[in-house]
Amino acid sequence: MTANPFDLTGRVALVTGSSRGIGRALADGLAAAGATVVLNGLDAARLAATREALAAEHGERIHALAFDITDESAVVAAVERIEAEVGPLEILVNNAGVQHREPLLDVSREDWDRVLRTDLTSAFLVGRTVARGMIERGHGKIVNIASVQADLARRTIGPYTAAKGGLRNLTRAMTAEWAASGLQINAIAPGYIHTEMTQNLVDDTAFNAWIVGRTPAGRWGTVADLVGPAVWLSSPASDYVNGQVVFVDGGMTVVV
Repeated sequence: MTANPFDLTGRVALVTGSSRGIGRALADGLAAAGATVVLNGLDAARLAATREALAAEHGERIHALAFDITDESAVVAAVERIEAEVGPLEILVNNAGVQHREPLLDVSREDWDRVLRTDLTSAFLVGRTVARGMIERGHGKIVNIASVQADLARRTIGPYTAAKGGLRNLTRAMTAEWAASGLQINAIAPGYIHTEMTQNLVDDTAFNAWIVGRTPAGRWGTVADLVGPAVWLSSPASDYVNGQVVFVDGGMTVVV
Protein backbone atom coordinates (compact mmCIF):
# COMPACT_ATOMS: atom_id res chain seq x y z
CA MET A 1 0.00 0.00 0.00
CA THR A 2 1.20 3.52 -0.77
CA ALA A 3 2.12 5.97 1.98
CA ASN A 4 -1.17 7.73 1.25
CA PRO A 5 -3.73 5.10 0.27
CA PHE A 6 -6.09 7.83 -1.00
CA ASP A 7 -3.55 9.22 -3.49
CA LEU A 8 -4.75 9.00 -7.11
CA THR A 9 -1.66 10.48 -8.74
CA GLY A 10 -1.10 9.08 -12.22
CA ARG A 11 -4.47 7.33 -12.43
CA VAL A 12 -6.81 8.12 -15.33
CA ALA A 13 -10.50 8.51 -14.49
CA LEU A 14 -13.61 8.89 -16.65
CA VAL A 15 -16.62 10.56 -15.01
CA THR A 16 -19.83 10.44 -17.04
CA GLY A 17 -22.28 13.31 -16.83
CA SER A 18 -19.64 15.60 -15.36
CA SER A 19 -20.28 18.98 -16.96
CA ARG A 20 -22.30 20.09 -13.92
CA GLY A 21 -23.76 19.08 -10.58
CA ILE A 22 -22.63 15.93 -8.79
CA GLY A 23 -20.51 14.70 -11.69
CA ARG A 24 -18.55 17.95 -11.88
CA ALA A 25 -17.90 17.90 -8.13
CA LEU A 26 -16.71 14.29 -8.26
CA ALA A 27 -14.42 15.03 -11.20
CA ASP A 28 -12.98 18.01 -9.33
CA GLY A 29 -12.48 15.86 -6.21
CA LEU A 30 -10.70 13.08 -8.09
CA ALA A 31 -8.43 15.62 -9.75
CA ALA A 32 -7.66 17.21 -6.38
CA ALA A 33 -6.57 13.74 -5.20
CA GLY A 34 -4.15 13.57 -8.12
CA ALA A 35 -6.09 11.83 -10.88
CA THR A 36 -6.08 12.74 -14.55
CA VAL A 37 -9.77 13.19 -15.32
CA VAL A 38 -11.78 12.89 -18.52
CA LEU A 39 -15.07 14.78 -18.35
CA ASN A 40 -18.10 13.60 -20.32
CA GLY A 41 -21.44 15.06 -21.34
CA LEU A 42 -23.70 15.62 -24.34
CA ASP A 43 -23.64 19.43 -24.35
CA ALA A 44 -20.26 20.14 -25.95
CA ALA A 45 -20.29 23.85 -25.11
CA ARG A 46 -21.07 23.33 -21.43
CA LEU A 47 -18.54 20.50 -21.26
CA ALA A 48 -15.84 22.74 -22.73
CA ALA A 49 -16.63 25.47 -20.20
CA THR A 50 -16.37 22.98 -17.34
CA ARG A 51 -13.08 21.64 -18.65
CA GLU A 52 -11.70 25.17 -18.85
CA ALA A 53 -12.82 25.95 -15.30
CA LEU A 54 -11.34 22.78 -13.80
CA ALA A 55 -8.17 23.06 -15.87
CA ALA A 56 -7.58 26.50 -14.36
CA GLU A 57 -7.04 24.68 -11.05
CA HIS A 58 -5.71 21.29 -12.11
CA GLY A 59 -3.94 22.10 -15.37
CA GLU A 60 -3.41 19.64 -18.19
CA ARG A 61 -4.79 16.74 -16.15
CA ILE A 62 -8.34 17.75 -17.16
CA HIS A 63 -9.67 16.45 -20.48
CA ALA A 64 -13.16 16.38 -21.99
CA LEU A 65 -14.94 14.23 -24.53
CA ALA A 66 -18.59 14.63 -25.54
CA PHE A 67 -20.28 11.34 -26.42
CA ASP A 68 -23.61 9.60 -25.93
CA ILE A 69 -23.29 7.04 -23.14
CA THR A 70 -26.42 5.24 -24.36
CA ASP A 71 -24.92 4.57 -27.82
CA GLU A 72 -22.71 1.48 -27.62
CA SER A 73 -20.70 2.26 -30.74
CA ALA A 74 -20.05 5.80 -29.48
CA VAL A 75 -19.00 4.42 -26.08
CA VAL A 76 -16.55 1.93 -27.61
CA ALA A 77 -15.04 4.61 -29.84
CA ALA A 78 -14.74 7.06 -26.96
CA VAL A 79 -13.04 4.59 -24.62
CA GLU A 80 -10.60 3.60 -27.35
CA ARG A 81 -9.79 7.26 -27.96
CA ILE A 82 -9.34 8.04 -24.27
CA GLU A 83 -7.00 5.12 -23.73
CA ALA A 84 -4.98 5.99 -26.83
CA GLU A 85 -4.72 9.73 -26.17
CA VAL A 86 -4.88 10.07 -22.37
CA GLY A 87 -3.97 6.67 -20.95
CA PRO A 88 -5.43 3.39 -19.66
CA LEU A 89 -8.57 3.97 -17.61
CA GLU A 90 -8.12 2.89 -14.02
CA ILE A 91 -11.22 4.62 -12.61
CA LEU A 92 -14.75 4.89 -13.99
CA VAL A 93 -17.51 6.84 -12.28
CA ASN A 94 -20.92 6.10 -13.83
CA ASN A 95 -22.72 9.26 -12.79
CA ALA A 96 -24.88 10.38 -15.70
CA GLY A 97 -28.61 10.20 -15.16
CA VAL A 98 -31.98 11.81 -15.72
CA GLN A 99 -35.18 12.13 -13.71
CA HIS A 100 -38.81 11.98 -14.82
CA ARG A 101 -41.66 12.90 -12.49
CA GLU A 102 -45.08 11.52 -13.42
CA PRO A 103 -47.47 8.94 -11.95
CA LEU A 104 -46.77 5.42 -13.22
CA LEU A 105 -50.22 5.17 -14.77
CA ASP A 106 -49.34 8.15 -16.98
CA VAL A 107 -45.69 7.47 -17.83
CA SER A 108 -45.22 6.86 -21.55
CA ARG A 109 -43.21 3.93 -22.78
CA GLU A 110 -40.81 6.42 -24.37
CA ASP A 111 -40.13 8.18 -21.06
CA TRP A 112 -39.76 4.87 -19.22
CA ASP A 113 -37.24 3.66 -21.79
CA ARG A 114 -35.36 6.98 -21.75
CA VAL A 115 -34.83 6.90 -17.98
CA LEU A 116 -33.83 3.22 -17.89
CA ARG A 117 -31.53 3.67 -20.88
CA THR A 118 -29.78 6.71 -19.36
CA ASP A 119 -29.67 5.70 -15.69
CA LEU A 120 -29.08 1.95 -15.95
CA THR A 121 -28.24 0.67 -19.43
CA SER A 122 -25.53 3.30 -19.90
CA ALA A 123 -23.74 2.06 -16.77
CA PHE A 124 -23.77 -1.44 -18.27
CA LEU A 125 -22.47 -0.24 -21.63
CA VAL A 126 -19.75 2.07 -20.34
CA GLY A 127 -18.95 -0.26 -17.45
CA ARG A 128 -18.28 -3.36 -19.52
CA THR A 129 -16.43 -1.43 -22.24
CA VAL A 130 -14.02 0.05 -19.69
CA ALA A 131 -13.87 -3.23 -17.74
CA ARG A 132 -12.47 -5.11 -20.73
CA GLY A 133 -9.24 -3.14 -20.49
CA MET A 134 -9.21 -3.19 -16.69
CA ILE A 135 -9.53 -6.98 -16.69
CA GLU A 136 -6.63 -7.31 -19.13
CA ARG A 137 -4.48 -5.12 -16.88
CA GLY A 138 -5.63 -6.82 -13.66
CA HIS A 139 -6.94 -3.81 -11.77
CA GLY A 140 -9.55 -1.05 -11.87
CA LYS A 141 -12.20 0.84 -9.92
CA ILE A 142 -15.81 1.34 -11.00
CA VAL A 143 -18.05 3.58 -8.92
CA ASN A 144 -21.74 3.63 -9.84
CA ILE A 145 -23.78 6.58 -8.60
CA ALA A 146 -27.05 5.15 -7.35
CA SER A 147 -29.52 6.88 -4.99
CA VAL A 148 -31.49 6.33 -1.80
CA GLN A 149 -34.16 5.33 -4.33
CA ALA A 150 -32.20 2.10 -4.75
CA ASP A 151 -33.88 1.06 -1.49
CA LEU A 152 -36.75 3.52 -1.11
CA ALA A 153 -39.61 4.68 -3.29
CA ARG A 154 -41.63 7.86 -3.66
CA ARG A 155 -44.67 8.58 -5.74
CA THR A 156 -44.18 9.91 -9.30
CA ILE A 157 -40.56 8.76 -9.82
CA GLY A 158 -41.15 5.09 -10.66
CA PRO A 159 -38.78 4.85 -13.66
CA TYR A 160 -35.94 6.45 -11.68
CA THR A 161 -36.56 4.17 -8.70
CA ALA A 162 -36.53 1.09 -10.93
CA ALA A 163 -33.33 2.22 -12.64
CA LYS A 164 -31.48 2.94 -9.40
CA GLY A 165 -32.58 -0.36 -7.88
CA GLY A 166 -31.27 -2.04 -11.01
CA LEU A 167 -27.98 -0.15 -10.71
CA ARG A 168 -27.54 -1.47 -7.18
CA ASN A 169 -27.83 -5.04 -8.42
CA LEU A 170 -25.77 -4.34 -11.54
CA THR A 171 -23.00 -3.33 -9.12
CA ARG A 172 -23.32 -6.74 -7.48
CA ALA A 173 -23.38 -8.55 -10.83
CA MET A 174 -20.22 -6.75 -11.95
CA THR A 175 -18.56 -7.73 -8.68
CA ALA A 176 -19.56 -11.38 -9.09
CA GLU A 177 -17.97 -11.52 -12.54
CA TRP A 178 -15.00 -9.13 -12.36
CA ALA A 179 -13.69 -9.04 -8.77
CA ALA A 180 -11.44 -12.06 -9.33
CA SER A 181 -9.71 -10.08 -12.10
CA GLY A 182 -8.64 -7.37 -9.65
CA LEU A 183 -11.51 -4.93 -10.08
CA GLN A 184 -13.49 -3.27 -7.30
CA ILE A 185 -17.01 -2.23 -8.23
CA ASN A 186 -19.08 -0.31 -5.70
CA ALA A 187 -21.87 2.25 -5.62
CA ILE A 188 -22.58 5.48 -3.81
CA ALA A 189 -26.22 6.16 -2.97
CA PRO A 190 -26.70 9.88 -2.38
CA GLY A 191 -29.61 11.17 -0.38
CA TYR A 192 -31.26 14.44 -1.30
CA ILE A 193 -28.43 16.63 -2.62
CA HIS A 194 -28.79 20.36 -3.21
CA THR A 195 -27.82 21.04 -6.84
CA GLU A 196 -29.16 23.21 -9.64
CA MET A 197 -31.24 20.21 -10.73
CA THR A 198 -32.94 19.97 -7.31
CA GLN A 199 -33.25 23.72 -6.70
CA ASN A 200 -36.98 23.63 -7.43
CA LEU A 201 -37.42 21.05 -4.65
CA VAL A 202 -35.38 23.14 -2.23
CA ASP A 203 -37.55 26.12 -3.11
CA ASP A 204 -40.72 24.11 -2.35
CA THR A 205 -41.28 25.12 1.27
CA ALA A 206 -43.32 22.05 2.20
CA PHE A 207 -40.97 19.58 0.50
CA ASN A 208 -37.89 21.27 1.94
CA ALA A 209 -39.36 21.05 5.45
CA TRP A 210 -40.13 17.36 4.89
CA ILE A 211 -36.55 16.60 3.77
CA VAL A 212 -34.98 18.46 6.67
CA GLY A 213 -37.34 16.78 9.13
CA ARG A 214 -36.93 13.32 7.60
CA THR A 215 -33.12 13.45 7.58
CA PRO A 216 -31.40 12.87 10.96
CA ALA A 217 -28.59 15.24 9.94
CA GLY A 218 -31.24 17.95 9.62
CA ARG A 219 -30.15 19.28 6.24
CA TRP A 220 -29.84 18.61 2.54
CA GLY A 221 -26.62 17.03 1.35
CA THR A 222 -24.10 18.96 -0.72
CA VAL A 223 -22.02 17.77 -3.64
CA ALA A 224 -18.95 18.13 -1.39
CA ASP A 225 -20.41 15.42 0.89
CA LEU A 226 -19.98 12.90 -1.95
CA VAL A 227 -16.37 13.64 -2.84
CA GLY A 228 -14.69 11.81 0.05
CA PRO A 229 -16.57 8.54 -0.51
CA ALA A 230 -15.86 8.75 -4.25
CA VAL A 231 -12.13 9.27 -3.69
CA TRP A 232 -12.07 6.39 -1.18
CA LEU A 233 -13.81 3.98 -3.56
CA SER A 234 -11.49 5.06 -6.40
CA SER A 235 -8.30 4.64 -4.39
CA PRO A 236 -6.12 1.81 -3.03
CA ALA A 237 -7.76 2.46 0.36
CA SER A 238 -10.76 0.41 -0.81
CA ASP A 239 -8.92 -2.50 -2.42
CA TYR A 240 -10.89 -5.12 -0.45
CA VAL A 241 -14.26 -3.37 -0.71
CA ASN A 242 -16.44 -4.89 -3.40
CA GLY A 243 -20.11 -4.92 -4.36
CA GLN A 244 -21.12 -2.45 -1.67
CA VAL A 245 -23.63 0.40 -1.78
CA VAL A 246 -22.48 3.27 0.44
CA PHE A 247 -25.41 5.46 1.45
CA VAL A 248 -24.45 9.12 1.83
CA ASP A 249 -27.79 10.40 2.99
CA GLY A 250 -27.46 12.03 6.40
CA GLY A 251 -29.04 8.93 7.94
CA MET A 252 -32.32 9.09 5.99
CA THR A 253 -32.44 5.36 5.19
CA VAL A 254 -31.85 4.14 8.75
CA VAL A 255 -34.78 5.83 10.49
CA VAL A 256 -38.56 5.56 10.31
